[in-house]
Amino acid sequence: MHERHFRHGLGLFNSARFFEAHEALEDIWREASRHSPMRRHLQGLVQVAVAFHHQSTRNRVGARSVLARALRNLQGAEASFSDLELEQLRAQLAAWQEFLAKDEPGGPAPPLPKITSSR
Repeated sequence: MHERHFRHGLGLFNSARFFEAHEALEDIWREASRHSPMRRHLQGLVQVAVAFHHQSTRNRVGARSVLARALRNLQGAEASFSDLELEQLRAQLAAWQEFLAKDEPGGPAPPLPKITSSR
């Protein structure tokens, strides 16, 4: 995996440039070995970016659906991304799942998630 490109994709995500983050991370996902757990974990990160792109365009149904798949694909991602604060990310995403699960959006949205490194 190209570490510099990966960090660039995370930076785009953390700057709320979700479409661009999805594109950058998807390029890395395409290069990953088809049968490696890392590929599935990368797909989860791509899906998180896609979910928040949907949210930014007010597509709650799309955001909710893709976010659920993202969380499934991020299970065990500590093996691939030991330097990322994945528990923190999961907690942020759980708050968003709860917010998106409401039929009528009420109250303020949770803060946008950040993908941070423990380094």
